[in-house]
Amino acid sequence: MGSETTIRVAFASSDRQRVDQHFGAAVSFVIHAIDSHRSSLVEVVQFGPLHQDGNEDKLAVKIAALQGCAAVYCEAIGTSAVNQLRVAGIQPLKVASGTRVAEILAALRQELRAGPSAWLARAVGAQRGRDTNRFDAMVAEGWCE
Repeated sequence: MGSETTIRVAFASSDRQRVDQHFGAAVSFVIHAIDSHRSSLVEVVQFGPLHQDGNEDKLAVKIAALQGCAAVYCEAIGTSAVNQLRVAGIQPLKVASGTRVAEILAALRQELRAGPSAWLARAVGAQRGRDTNRFDAMVAEGWCE
């Protein structure tokens, strides 16, 4: 992908095509890199079969697998997982079961071109890092306190 800021987004999917998994019981996550013009499959993370049993230990493994992702799309997610993902800097997003990954990717690319929502703007900003020259630019524009 080009010099444009690229973010990573994960999808709880059993077939790599549709979001069809509960976060905690997901058997796999499909991870794509995306910018405003294109997206590409980066990685598929596989897990053994799990049940929605309230066992919090399984969450740490899943969240660790998503490090570097800005968001994860799933069909359902528990409150504890939402809280842990947010602490890790990952935005959890629920979508209808069967939503096509390609449709979400196209919508994200369009959103990046048109002006991102709050969570997406934060993700892009975090990916770019702090602008160490921002004060120099303000002074050059005539800004003063």
